Amino acid sequence: MHALLQQYFGFNEFRPGQEQVIQALVDGHSAAAIFPTGSGKSLCYQLPALQLPNLTLVVSPLLALIQDQLDFLQSKGIAASSIQSMQSHAEAAQVYKQVAAGEIKILFISVERLNNERFRTFLKKVPISLLVVDEAHCISEWGHNFRPDYLKLASYREEFAIEQVLLLTATATQKVIEDMAAKFRIDLNNIALTGSYRSNLNLSVVGVNETEKLSILVPWLTDRQQESGIIYVTLQHTAEQVADALTQQGIPATAYHAGLGNELRQDIQQQFMSGQLPLIVATIAFGMGIDKSDIRFVVHYDLPKSIENYAQEIGRAGRDGKASNCLVLANHNNLNVLENFVYADTPEGSAIDFIINEISQSAGDWEVLMNSLSSQSNIRLLALKTLLVYLELERVIRPAYSYYAEYKYKFLVPESEVVARFKGERAQFVQAIFDTSSKARTWSTLNFEKMQQTYQSERGRVVTAVDYLDQQGLIELQTKQMTQVYKVDKTQINAHLHDELVQRFVQKEESEIKRIHHLLEFFGSTECLSLQLAQYFSDANLQGPCGHCSVCSGHPAQMPVVASLKPLSQYNADELSAEISEKLGVNDSTLLRARFFCGLTTPIFTRLKVRQVSGFALLEKYRFSDVLAWLEG
Repeated sequence: MHALLQQYFGFNEFRPGQEQVIQALVDGHSAAAIFPTGSGKSLCYQLPALQLPNLTLVVSPLLALIQDQLDFLQSKGIAASSIQSMQSHAEAAQVYKQVAAGEIKILFISVERLNNERFRTFLKKVPISLLVVDEAHCISEWGHNFRPDYLKLASYREEFAIEQVLLLTATATQKVIEDMAAKFRIDLNNIALTGSYRSNLNLSVVGVNETEKLSILVPWLTDRQQESGIIYVTLQHTAEQVADALTQQGIPATAYHAGLGNELRQDIQQQFMSGQLPLIVATIAFGMGIDKSDIRFVVHYDLPKSIENYAQEIGRAGRDGKASNCLVLANHNNLNVLENFVYADTPEGSAIDFIINEISQSAGDWEVLMNSLSSQSNIRLLALKTLLVYLELERVIRPAYSYYAEYKYKFLVPESEVVARFKGERAQFVQAIFDTSSKARTWSTLNFEKMQQTYQSERGRVVTAVDYLDQQGLIELQTKQMTQVYKVDKTQINAHLHDELVQRFVQKEESEIKRIHHLLEFFGSTECLSLQLAQYFSDANLQGPCGHCSVCSGHPAQMPVVASLKPLSQYNADELSAEISEKLGVNDSTLLRARFFCGLTTPIFTRLKVRQVSGFALLEKYRFSDVLAWLEG
């Protein structure tokens, strides 16, 4: 291990926790590394991958993160690649070929790639030594960034017969750690937790009114003009406004958010990495995978979404070990925005009934087009994915497979030449695929039904065959309309199911709201900020006050009193609701009207173009729960 560490990575010794994790993997066990951001989690799979006999498959949440890792590994002479949607057809085909030939040691994919039927069929034929799950807290619904697709990774591990797993994350509470270990059968002795406290980060919280934020921020930044930093905001338009305001004050700043084009975002990120743009004002779309060691400060202009998000975002500062400052401009004004994000994701009881009814009426397997079902049921996409996971946990549905509803291909060499490459039954089979396809001028579409009637063969064999022809450069294959297929057990649909599902969402909602209030209490606290963070993440390394946060320095945050809003009782609910109630028609409900007045989007609002209806977002400054109670009253 030490020889490989020196040979490939140029280090003489391991960082804390790395050797314990790597040794566990080399000894044939599964493991987890819970290290602070920038503490070398990646080495925990990069080095064992060189020793393990077969492929190391890394599931990572972001393309930017994957690209950084790839560039690093390739610079070290380690055979690594990725399969992702940005690649050209030829590039992807080349990667498939290299993986199949055993020429790639580490393959990076996004979790969504595993919904791809072609890819899963391909993976089953590839021997895999190790599954690595980056940002592994996403597998736990008690984590701060639960992603339903991550919940399936444990079953994919079984499907692909992968013996060993490595989970990586920077932020996990004790409850999340236990959840991750149980799902992947990891011995708690093989979980390395190095602690979240970093003595070089100076944490400060200042209580400030919304209108005074810039007057506090500008002088603070003026002293740091030559330094690299990130300012985090909640909304896209705030990023633009703050960047413009700072630039006008002589502090050049660039906005970054998901609303910018892909190329522009990459361009901004590269210029920030190279030091050409020292200051970025960004939504949380920025930062994942940013491995810049000399970020000297992180400012939260708006409150972060949770304590976990806060820890992750400040973790981007001072990775070179030098002193760095982390400032939060805090008040309770944004409380309703943070809460309303949570409420917007909770489906109505009637929408849950719609899904249960769809499953009840399915004949045999239940086939789901996610965007279409989201629109029909009026459940936002992430909440719908979560609901389907809950139905899996209730054993009502079980994911069977997913497939593309449409496979189109065009010949890159003459059809006769393709068929001539095969002998006997294989040649007949390939010819039957072509003969049963629906043909247009250039593209042909696979017709599985006709193929089944003409030449009895499993759908999987047809997919494998066209995939092979595509990899060989004989045809170009295109796929679209992902369909999820579930096995259904209708005996599990009982009188209690609706209540159980509603209760799960209520608990999730309450948990998220508590998380927000915990965050506010943390920032307004009179106890050492660093010590509170350490205790939250079960870090025993810090036993007393840090001595250098704003509380320890004698400046606990004084939260300003929130300006009172006009009482809701002074609005006429019936008058205001008339137009939106008429627009919603049979779908009208107090919950939807509350969402409308708070400016929260749902699929049905998009479909009915309700943004043009008078009253949309009229009460966006109010808490959703108060608006709902006012409408119900």
